[in-house]
Formats: sequence, structure tokens, C-alpha cells
Amino acid sequence: MSDSTFARDIHTGLSAAQKYISSRYFYDDAGSVIFQEIMQMPEYYPTRSEFEILSMQSDKIIAKLDFQQPFNIVEFGAGDGMKTRQLLKKLIDQDAAFSYMPIDISRKAIDELEASMLQHLPQLKIRSVVGNYFSVLETLAGDDTPSLFLFLGGNIGNYEDAEVHDLMRAFGKSMKPGDKLLTGFDLRKNPALIRNAYDDPAGITKRFNMNLLHRMNRELGGNIVTSQFDFYSFYNPVNGEVRSYLVSLAKQRIHLSRMDKCYDFEANELISTELSRKYTLPEIEAVAAATGYGVVEHFLDCRHYFTDSLWVKNSM
Repeated sequence: MSDSTFARDIHTGLSAAQKYISSRYFYDDAGSVIFQEIMQMPEYYPTRSEFEILSMQSDKIIAKLDFQQPFNIVEFGAGDGMKTRQLLKKLIDQDAAFSYMPIDISRKAIDELEASMLQHLPQLKIRSVVGNYFSVLETLAGDDTPSLFLFLGGNIGNYEDAEVHDLMRAFGKSMKPGDKLLTGFDLRKNPALIRNAYDDPAGITKRFNMNLLHRMNRELGGNIVTSQFDFYSFYNPVNGEVRSYLVSLAKQRIHLSRMDKCYDFEANELISTELSRKYTLPEIEAVAAATGYGVVEHFLDCRHYFTDSLWVKNSM
């Protein structure tokens, strides 16, 4: 039986009364490639909105950092780094003394990020880390260097309310008073815009979700017939939540040979794959206050679709 974290989490999720797969498992090498396609979709506004913020407002963000000595920029879930590069370039142009530490669970994503960053910014001091957020946070806790943490792309929307508070507090344990956190939040807007961004006509988001089944076949020796599943996503404008699911199209049993486990599905049974929550500015400020931060400023795109919110770690 496979004893990988992936295997254990899949077993837990598929054994639950409401089956689920953590959205963290979207981003294997194949999933990371599909997500790059998603970011290029005309319907997927978050990437363009945040790119605009970091392209047009980097000077303002840097001014609000107010670091008086060399500092680290620690980025969680760095992806391809295209948006972050706008901020890093501005810092280099200003001769700021900093080191960049991108963190991602995909080695392929990190290798490509390093190559791209150094191609465009050859003078960048970069120290990459492959791993999950929490293991890396432990290594950062003893570092006395001032830090700016980056958690961009609206990734915070993938967490349930209690998990958001736990994550922000976990970041805070590795931060010193005066350290900063720049976090991307997708904002509430016309529900039709949000719906189309998460269930696109070209079916790219469907492929992104279906890759979870392909990944189980590849890594866990699954016998899943992927055509026996479909994808469904909906947006609730009342609570700001996008919920995505894989749907079993028939009563069926799947077998994961490397785990020697079977899982039964009823026809139309759901596997929850993703939450993507959309926020209001007061909701963002409430999260900051509840988890030990003060909001320095919200940096919004011109359409107010998205904000990169700069927080400061409060004194204990």
C-alpha cells in the first residue's frame, strides 16, 4: 500500500460521507501546466487584474513596506512568477537590498520559475524552496531578517473560514512585529463574470478538475474510467462562494491498486474539489483584525475586481 501523503489524503477524502479531494492536489506537474492555460483564458479575470495592480502600483506598495534594512520576500505558491516579477523589477530598479524566496509544491514549477526570473532579472538573489507552506514556515521562524510574505493570486479564497484564520495565524507565528503580508483577494462582482471564470466554455477548468482522476490513475494505480465522471461548478452570490465538484455519472466502484483500496460511488454522487471564495473589503479587514494584523492599504485594479491587501504584523 502506498504511504504517501497524497494516498492518505485521497483515502480520507473518498471515505468521507461527502467525498472530497483537497485542491492542493490540483498542482502536480500536469495540473500546473493546465493552470497556466486557465490564466490565459479571456474569462479568467483574476490574473489580469492582479497583474495590473502589481504593474501599475508597485511604487506605492514598496513605499508602504517601509523596511529600513535588507529584507526577504517569501512567496507562497509562486506559480510562474509573472505577476510578482513586476514588483521585483521595481525593487531592483530602486536598488533595494532583498532576497527572493519562492515556495511551491511542484519541482517543475520552481525550476521553470527560477529560469524565467533569472532570464528577466539576472541580478535577482533567489533562494527557492520546494515544499508545502507549513513545513517551510517552521524553517523561517528563527530568521531575524525583516520579511514581506506574498500570498497572491486569490489563493486565500480556497480555504474555509476556519482554515483562513489558521493559515493567517500560522504565517504570523513566523513573522516579527512590523513584517508585512501582501495577500490577493478576489472581490465580489457581477455573478455572471465569476461563473464564467470557473466554468469556461472551452472546458479548460473541467480538464483541470479531471486531472485529479488522471493523477490517481498515474500515481495510485487507479482503474478510474474518467468518462464516467463529469465536472460541475456554481457560484453563490449571497455568500460569495464558488464550489466545484466531480460528478459520478453511474453507480460504480473504483480500485486504487497501490493502496489496495476500493471506493463505491452512487450515480450522481459528488466529489468536492474546490472552494473559491470572493470577499468584500470589510470581510478582509475582519480577517486581518481577528488574526493579529493591521490593514495598511488595499491596492485595487481599475475595475475593482481584485485587491492585493497589504497587512502589517501587530505587536503581541
